[in-house]
Amino acid sequence: MKDLLLMSHCVFPTLDIIKTAEYYEQHMGFRAVRYLDAREPHICLYRDATEIILTQTNGQKVIPNRELYGYGYDAYFITKNHEELQEELMNSGVKIIRSLESTDYNNKEFVIEDIDRRWIAFGIKIG
Repeated sequence: MKDLLLMSHCVFPTLDIIKTAEYYEQHMGFRAVRYLDAREPHICLYRDATEIILTQTNGQKVIPNRELYGYGYDAYFITKNHEELQEELMNSGVKIIRSLESTDYNNKEFVIEDIDRRWIAFGIKIG
């Protein structure tokens, strides 16, 4: 059977698209490409093989999944270089919610909080 799905991108609505993009550039090592004159204005954030698409809300603040549903991350990115990435993000002033650990669902991961209060996990299945 051939692969029909190749990859995915997160879409993050945000109250202040420019401020969020600048945070990801300055603190998380992403490169921003702005499409603000498009019919549906957005900013694409790129880092390695990862892409996040920022869209502008109609004045609504971001409500993270843990507040809406009681638990859950807002995004999960796969990485093999946990220690290096966690150190880089800490040194850039990113808020670490959970330091690198092995979970009870067999992942090795850490969790950060972004400027919009989203919880984003970085990890991989172990064993």
